[in-house]
Amino acid sequence: MQRHFLRFLFCLLAGIFIGSSLYAESSIIVDNQTGRILEGVSKDQKVPVASLTKLGLAMVALDWSELKGGNLDEKATVPESAITSTGGINPLGLQVGDVLTLRDLLYACLLASDNVAAVTLADHLGMALPNPTGLDPVGNTVSQMNALARQLGMRRTLFLNPHGLDTPEGMAEPRSTASDLARLVRYAYSKSGLSFYVSQANREIHVQRGAANLGVLLHNTNTLLGTDSIDGVKTGRTSRAGECIILTSEHVPEVIHHGDTVLTTPRRIIVVLLGGTNREQEGLALVRHGWVFYDNWAAQGRPVKASNSL
Repeated sequence: MQRHFLRFLFCLLAGIFIGSSLYAESSIIVDNQTGRILEGVSKDQKVPVASLTKLGLAMVALDWSELKGGNLDEKATVPESAITSTGGINPLGLQVGDVLTLRDLLYACLLASDNVAAVTLADHLGMALPNPTGLDPVGNTVSQMNALARQLGMRRTLFLNPHGLDTPEGMAEPRSTASDLARLVRYAYSKSGLSFYVSQANREIHVQRGAANLGVLLHNTNTLLGTDSIDGVKTGRTSRAGECIILTSEHVPEVIHHGDTVLTTPRRIIVVLLGGTNREQEGLALVRHGWVFYDNWAAQGRPVKASNSL
């Protein structure tokens, strides 16, 4: 009840209260530059995060490309396991034997949230990444996703697959938290790459199917792009996870002149919402609410303490 009341106040402060129920299980609003937590509700609660999982996969792929000389123009073939392991949840209609570049697989994962593309990418990466314990290719990639999570201090996160689909009843469930995912997004935005992918509303990719080269137009599942300076990041939804979304919003940097010195402060907030009922409405409310918090914090000189930062 207290969480629901707080959520009502958040929407009211943002000036956009909507009559429908907008109660997420957990959420966090963070300043990207400093990691300052501007607001958090059950931010460390471990819950399923659906296709937000694909951000971990994408960062393993992009880090591999950057650090190991990988080539995103490399081509990967859709294996049969990509179809059978995803229960037919295949919005792009990919088929066994289809060939795509790693770059187009990333677009399919991040914009269209395609699960077959995620397994195909993980399968290809897993054969290229170091594999000291002899895991199968997809399992090897998932182990690298977990290694990245540990490196970033995502202590409550466990990836069990590359796509975020619910596991069968009685099996271990993948999980993360709002605060852990905010750590992942801060890491992603400290590097070039991911922000370009997730900021695009549409993208044409190419699928080689036998002798045919098929053009496929992807539409970003993040319908909030362009609203209130929102330029990312990812959506997710399963029956157990509910509706999930990560949003970033960037305002013009603050520029202050002190004599010959010019101080420039980037202004970007990260919103993570897990277990919601309407990710677009509540996500937008939290972004607007977050900028109210940000402006109040900036007016105080942007104080940052370890106890209230990621």
